[in-house]
Amino acid sequence: MNDRVYNRGADPLRSPERVSWLEVNRVVDNCLINGDIVSVLDIGTGSGLFVEEFGKRGLSVAAIDPNPEMITATQNILPNIDIRKASAEEVPFKDNSFDLVFMGLVFHEVDNYLLSIKEAYRIAKKEVSILEWEYLEQDFGPPLKHRLKSSFFEELAEKAGFKKVEIIKLTNLILYKLYK
Repeated sequence: MNDRVYNRGADPLRSPERVSWLEVNRVVDNCLINGDIVSVLDIGTGSGLFVEEFGKRGLSVAAIDPNPEMITATQNILPNIDIRKASAEEVPFKDNSFDLVFMGLVFHEVDNYLLSIKEAYRIAKKEVSILEWEYLEQDFGPPLKHRLKSSFFEELAEKAGFKKVEIIKLTNLILYKLYK
């Protein structure tokens, strides 16, 4: 694994302070704003915080994570979820398997940005939503050298074949919505 990968366990990912600045409900609302989303794959689910909220909205959900500890943590919270050990670069689902592919605060950690976004494109029927840190120094989250610029996402999305990129600035984060 690279030095950008979070490795401090699942519990801190669900701390009340962290959950409050993640704006989980607002993120999920924005992911679903265009309607007709019934299935979601959460790539790099971590402790399952976002996939849990998608599930509460009545969506069919599945998740992957490369870290067995995170898989166990998510299964403890969501025992009936289809969760598999896998990386963003090698997603074990067929083409067009999910209406929405979601990546929450994980894209900056992948080993191969272009391959990861192409995999997300392959799996998604309609769109991909990527929640990431803003490219600025903040008192929380990863250091600036691990953050990605919006222009980088736009370039990757174009290379992967997406037709449109929408950038939604949240209070602490940015949601990139990539449309097929």
